[in-house]
Amino acid sequence: MRIIPFVLSTETSKAPKHIAIIMDGNGRWATLRNKYRTSGHKAGVNSVRKAIKQASEIGVQWLTLFAFSSENWQRPEKEVSMLMELFTRALKKEVPELHENGVRLSFIGDLSRFSDGLRKRMKTVEDLTKENKKMVLTIAVNYGGRWDIMQAAHRLALALKNNLIKESDINERTFEQFLSLNDAPYPDLLIRTGGDQRLSNFLLWQAAYTELYFTQTLWPDFDESSLNQAVEEYYNRERRFGKIPNHVKEEI
Repeated sequence: MRIIPFVLSTETSKAPKHIAIIMDGNGRWATLRNKYRTSGHKAGVNSVRKAIKQASEIGVQWLTLFAFSSENWQRPEKEVSMLMELFTRALKKEVPELHENGVRLSFIGDLSRFSDGLRKRMKTVEDLTKENKKMVLTIAVNYGGRWDIMQAAHRLALALKNNLIKESDINERTFEQFLSLNDAPYPDLLIRTGGDQRLSNFLLWQAAYTELYFTQTLWPDFDESSLNQAVEEYYNRERRFGKIPNHVKEEI
């Protein structure tokens, strides 16, 4: 089936600048087909490829994917091992094309738990693509929103201790400089596949006013048209950031 590219309406000249995605449902997708859970994760790689390509085509400037949470280490050892292998293989296979298409890759999360070889490969990928301007693709691995806030608080405390900042300088903007994604705008739209309606410890600080979109679609079934549908839903919402709606007259 040919996918018709998404066309932005005349009322909206830009796609969301930043989309974040919780890619959920790989295991259930495999179970429904009487397959091992690992086959669901492998199928999910194709959806990652589709989401990156479509996001780039409609003008998204930042795409952040929740690939592996800090809680995922509690899964069966065999599944975790396969996920690490799949991640390493994807880096080898996908990066050349992403680099050619102008995508800059970055990784956020507590990377210390990964092998030296995997950390080295991630650093190599970041260095290779750091000058690319088409889109920033951030992969969250061994990431948790609470971890992110705690590590930022720790780094802020060290900066204060070492007289790099003054106590009077501490505010939200100062604190955000120590968070992951500190060089990106807040996500405009956060998509979660798989039917669950929660953040699951993802971007807790950054998503304070993000529009949330939940879909029953399992991640391996999420394709270009699925992303287009989420973006269209985003444009049908009015983002108020705590203010009153534009059409409501203020009482005098």
